[in-house]
Amino acid sequence: MTTNSPSTSRSPNSYALADAAMARYASGDNVSFAELHDLIAPRLQRFLARQTRDESATQDLLQQTLLRIHTARAQYRAGTAVYPWAYAIARSVLIDSVRRSKRRLQPLSLEAGFEPATHAGPDDRLDLLHAIGKLERRLSEMPETQRVAFELLDIEGRSLGEVAESLGTTKIAAKLRAHRARTALRQVLA
Repeated sequence: MTTNSPSTSRSPNSYALADAAMARYASGDNVSFAELHDLIAPRLQRFLARQTRDESATQDLLQQTLLRIHTARAQYRAGTAVYPWAYAIARSVLIDSVRRSKRRLQPLSLEAGFEPATHAGPDDRLDLLHAIGKLERRLSEMPETQRVAFELLDIEGRSLGEVAESLGTTKIAAKLRAHRARTALRQVLA
């Protein structure tokens, strides 16, 4: 039962369809990969796009994720929820990519053309720029699970359920990760 409808990838039934497609694919049914791809690729692409904010990098990471899913299919156990498993692989690919490229957020500076929208004087603006730089550095240094939970909950405004699903964890664990990130960022400002 293959469907290409975008609404299917969002329906609760898509979880069962994806789990079944992955189970068939893991057992050697190569044709079921097309169905699996249609179900999980859009979600993985959105997840990676939120992390990279770069269309080209997103596509590269998505292809690497799908390749890892293919190569790891023998280790997949039927009955395991495929979405959390696939998100874990996508996170791993993303982390590997960041480590390889050693991309880090650079502190914002006046040379970069950033000037805070404030009516404060030059000294206050400079202090604000330094604070923003510190926050960005701390955010880039924190554990990836905390950073992603914080970004999804507090920056993108996702629901706790969506964040937990994206991270492949419980709502309580997602909430705790975001809380730890907020606490670390508050300490930077203290």
